[in-house]
Amino acid sequence: MEEQTALAYEVRLDAFTGPLDLLLHLIRKHEIDIYDIPIALITQQYLESLQTMKALNLSLAGEFLVMAATLIHIKSRMLLPREEVPDPGEPEGNDPRSELVRRLVEYQRFKEVAGRLSDQEKLWRQMFQRDPGPVQLVREVFADDAVTIVDLLDALQDVLTRTEADAGFDVTPDTITVQDRINGMIERLEETPTLTFTALFDGATSRMMVIVTFLALLELVRMKLVRVAQRDVFGTIRITRAFLAGQETSPENHMTNGGSGGNTSP
Repeated sequence: MEEQTALAYEVRLDAFTGPLDLLLHLIRKHEIDIYDIPIALITQQYLESLQTMKALNLSLAGEFLVMAATLIHIKSRMLLPREEVPDPGEPEGNDPRSELVRRLVEYQRFKEVAGRLSDQEKLWRQMFQRDPGPVQLVREVFADDAVTIVDLLDALQDVLTRTEADAGFDVTPDTITVQDRINGMIERLEETPTLTFTALFDGATSRMMVIVTFLALLELVRMKLVRVAQRDVFGTIRITRAFLAGQETSPENHMTNGGSGGNTSP
């Protein structure tokens, strides 16, 4: 039933971070020196993340699979005995990780520059802005930086681990659908404008329920009905409504007109 739940509902996101983002996230999470990557650990964590994406039926770009193959290749080379005399023409060639480290460091620098430019843009928007109407104001407030899919997948894995560890007698109905969870989230956000990520899974007693709930969240993000934010690195993820309380919201219309929601039944 769990596999059927994931396979019957496909989520496509407009912006999907790439494999280097995932690797940098894992390096920061495990507080690893980027110049001395424990390739066995990172490869294992990376492949587990891909398995989670596959279980959710997320559309994976080919570059994710290429990176997986690259990590496995590097890991296999690390297991081989190193040459006692390295090639003088390739001073770093004796370390199979050198090219990956170079790419990660370069990509990290680009991200830091992009982050500074984004911060400057926000500052300018605050200094030079027109007075918007009520609806535009709500949209503007929730249009800032969002949590990446990598952050969400990492938080999801923690929830799945806790759910499986606490699993007892499962009485979750088999007929639960993504649409049911979408409606439930909207109702909760009508009453409470902000919820923590973990609070969304209150009452979820099975892996299936957790996955369906997560798919519902991704669909609400795609429909721009919620904003996902995280103040601190690896801090609490918060889900905030991006619609006015009492305003009529129709997920069905969004899913029909949005084009990429897929079926609403697991």
